[in-house]
Amino acid sequence: MKIAIGNDHAGTEYKLAIIGLLKSKNIEVINYGTDGSDSVDYPDFVHPVATDVAEEKVDLGIIICGSGNGASMTANKHQKVRCALCWTKEIVQLAREHNGANILSLPARFISLPQALEMVNMFLDTEFEGGRHERRIEKIPCS
Repeated sequence: MKIAIGNDHAGTEYKLAIIGLLKSKNIEVINYGTDGSDSVDYPDFVHPVATDVAEEKVDLGIIICGSGNGASMTANKHQKVRCALCWTKEIVQLAREHNGANILSLPARFISLPQALEMVNMFLDTEFEGGRHERRIEKIPCS
């Protein structure tokens, strides 16, 4: 499995911990995020993740910013991306099962680091159910 990850300054600590978790599971990680705390613009780090997901260069993406909103809005501009802003593992599970989410957006300023790691595990361990949900996600793109 290969995962792209991106973050702004608010998500650096979380990203580094998530990379450690992913590597412990032998998951290849492409790091597009900043590794510092200096203020940066989240789209610069989210667009590469979303591009890789949309072009199927990676299996999944994880993005992190302060609220998770800006990162999620940016990622969802890409066709074939279904980015879910989540704040509990239960929402992560439903986003994967029912919405086929392929990018997880985490709000670093509103969840704890242990919660974030739990959510990443749920994201990795949950599969899309398909069925009636497939028909719904096929209606998402505007034409």
